[in-house]
Amino acid sequence: MALVEAAVVVYLRRLYYPEDPLTVFPLRIWPMRDLLVELGREAATIVMILAVALLAVQGRVRRTAAFLFVFGVWDLCYYLWLKVALGWPATWAEWDILFLIPWPWLAPWVAPAAVAALFVLWAAPVLARDAETAVPRLAWALAAAGLCLMLASFLASALPLLADPAALAAYVPGRYPWWLYLPGLGLLGAGLFAGRRGAGGLGPARG
Repeated sequence: MALVEAAVVVYLRRLYYPEDPLTVFPLRIWPMRDLLVELGREAATIVMILAVALLAVQGRVRRTAAFLFVFGVWDLCYYLWLKVALGWPATWAEWDILFLIPWPWLAPWVAPAAVAALFVLWAAPVLARDAETAVPRLAWALAAAGLCLMLASFLASALPLLADPAALAAYVPGRYPWWLYLPGLGLLGAGLFAGRRGAGGLGPARG
């Protein structure tokens, strides 16, 4: 599926950026019909990954781990296939359009790739166990807070431009809000790996 996703992005870049498919900024404003198709494709990808997680294992924590594992592997392989098919990303600092729901998520590609790698590193040992892992509420709360901070960093760049399509179309990324992302990554990692160790003094566990 990562190859399919990468292939679609290659086609879109060649369609909307024929002069240079390696550069996606300034952003191109899509016709509404194309935008709705893309939004549907993104939603369908998440539904597909969720369906795999629900069918593969039992238990809330194991299903969460399955979803994060599949999502992480998919995202990392997506960038791998983009590199093979298009030669992109060309640098570690290359900015990407991550999602379009509810508005464009913008960040250097290493930011989502680091999250994906963290998902895989946490989820793989959880799935390797036959028994359900007990995860304390505080661990879930830390992970959720970290995800919220990172999501805010992805959404922040395009937010001021939403009221002005011309400004959005002329937007070229400048500084990424690492001050939001890095604490979020730290909280996510702390929550995930504290939770994997079990209840261990972090509060009431929930399976």
